[in-house]
Amino acid sequence: MDNFNDTTSTTALLASRRSGKAREMVAPGPDASQLQAMLAAAARVPDHGKLNPWRFVVIDNRAAFADALMAIYLAGKPDAGRLEREAVTQFATQAPCLVVVIASPKPSHIPAWEQELSVGAACQNLVLAAHAHGFVANWLTGWAAFDEQVLALLGGAVPERIAGFFFIGSQGKPLEERPRPDLAAITSHWRG
Repeated sequence: MDNFNDTTSTTALLASRRSGKAREMVAPGPDASQLQAMLAAAARVPDHGKLNPWRFVVIDNRAAFADALMAIYLAGKPDAGRLEREAVTQFATQAPCLVVVIASPKPSHIPAWEQELSVGAACQNLVLAAHAHGFVANWLTGWAAFDEQVLALLGGAVPERIAGFFFIGSQGKPLEERPRPDLAAITSHWRG
């Protein structure tokens, strides 16, 4: 497919959606109003009970974030080598824009599973909104998404969890298709 993230229609965008690699993103990234619009779109998801079981943390100071991540990483792995250290710094500073989505479940009669699905929908809407604004996005996790100290750094506490790190920018290299599932292998029809 040559035309990824085709914004000529909603159907075209959904059919051509392709993440960009965070490490290949370049400036420009979204400006403040574009990012605000993306976050507003991310929040327009199914949300049984109107609980907003997610929140967004925009990382404005990437250098300080990289330093904080490094301190957390080295506290757990003081013998980390040069390549590991470079990977931590590169993760924190790649792409022009970084938004962290925090799953923030609420005490409710609404099942936790439904709240988690709403978080996933917010994540996907954020990616789609970035693409719709002419950027690429990359949803990543890695060790930092599962570290309670990183969660605390972002103002969170258990039972909250990091749903992902969302890198947004302009694509620096051409996108390439990746293998997609065979729909016949994953689709069935129930006819009673």
